[in-house]
Amino acid sequence: QVQLVESGGGLVQAGDSLRLSCAASGHRFRDGAMGWFRQAPGKTRDFVVGLVWRAGTTVSADSVKGRFTISRDNAENTVYLQMNSLKPEDTAVYYCAASNGWVSSDSLRSGNGMDYWGKGTLVTVSS
Repeated sequence: QVQLVESGGGLVQAGDSLRLSCAASGHRFRDGAMGWFRQAPGKTRDFVVGLVWRAGTTVSADSVKGRFTISRDNAENTVYLQMNSLKPEDTAVYYCAASNGWVSSDSLRSGNGMDYWGKGTLVTVSS
């Protein structure tokens, strides 16, 4: 059974940094992609950043470029989301997602190509 478990969320102040982790078990993602998405209260889910596992390439939403970075630990089958210069508008539940196989950038961004989702971790940024 594949599981994605996010951790690292919490309450921080504007300008602070936070690192989220997503540990995958039950499957080693070597041919697909992993990504971070977020959903703020009353809003739809948004793409944040994604990583194409084999190529190591990343894609980011414009709203987080230069502030958020996705990275991976192959040995631990884990991806991280480093968030710097946090803003109150970054407040959301952050979800990790993964695909079994190759997905296009559009599918990654939309989340439609992702096969597995974690339950999320809450990040709250106070002003």
